[in-house]
Amino acid sequence: MTRSLILALGADHGGVNLKKRLAVVLAEAGHQLLDFGTDGSESVDYPDFAHAVCGAVAEKRADFGILVCGTGIGMSIAANRNPAIRCALVHDVTTARLTRQHNDANVLALGARITGEEVALDILHTFLTTKFEGGRHERRLAKINQTTENTP
Repeated sequence: MTRSLILALGADHGGVNLKKRLAVVLAEAGHQLLDFGTDGSESVDYPDFAHAVCGAVAEKRADFGILVCGTGIGMSIAANRNPAIRCALVHDVTTARLTRQHNDANVLALGARITGEEVALDILHTFLTTKFEGGRHERRLAKINQTTENTP
């Protein structure tokens, strides 16, 4: 994929099987994994895993985070509560590329019930290998990072 990265992974029960498959591919590519769970099909609460993964990214213990639940929606909402996180819910390679180029997303959310395994692997590869373009996008990121009190 790219240079060796440290990647934080998390899933709820709806995303555990896809997370396991992604982890195998990432480990085979030489990446270091911080797996925050879950590892089984018993019902769990997705915010617990989103917060753990995003904490690792925010604290720079991980280069990127990868979150998987049934749709990816809950994980992305929980992830984006952390002001250091720019989590993108992605369903195709084009949006994976654009969210890195334009938004410098640092967490990827996937929906295991929405996105097939092969597409998810293509999305993951694109997300991890695409660089942030900077330029005009830096101004926009600065605006995202402003508090609502400072927003016009």
